[in-house]
Amino acid sequence: QVQLEESGGGLVQPGGSLRLSCAASGSISSIHAMGWYRQAPGKQRELVARITSGGSTSYGDSVKGRFTISRDNAANTVYLQMSSLKLEDTGVYYCNYRDYRYEYWGQGNQVTVSS
Repeated sequence: QVQLEESGGGLVQPGGSLRLSCAASGSISSIHAMGWYRQAPGKQRELVARITSGGSTSYGDSVKGRFTISRDNAANTVYLQMSSLKLEDTGVYYCNYRDYRYEYWGQGNQVTVSS
């Protein structure tokens, strides 16, 4: 199994910044991807950003140019730096781990963008 421990999130004004962290522990495959998905009230869960163990990144269209995902391989931790936050970025952000056999989710952290 893989355990995911999330941190960060909270309340921020439009235009502000936040950083999310997700630390993985347990049976981590050498080849895997980690990232974040988010879900706003009444909407489907959507990809925010993901990064592979090899360092390849992908982003949802709505966050390109504003969010940056990175990772610390030694600490099995990924980070999501969110800048120029908009009202529509509000939602619950879930850390995700996926390898060739399994997929795991974090408990989710609320991010609220509000003036």
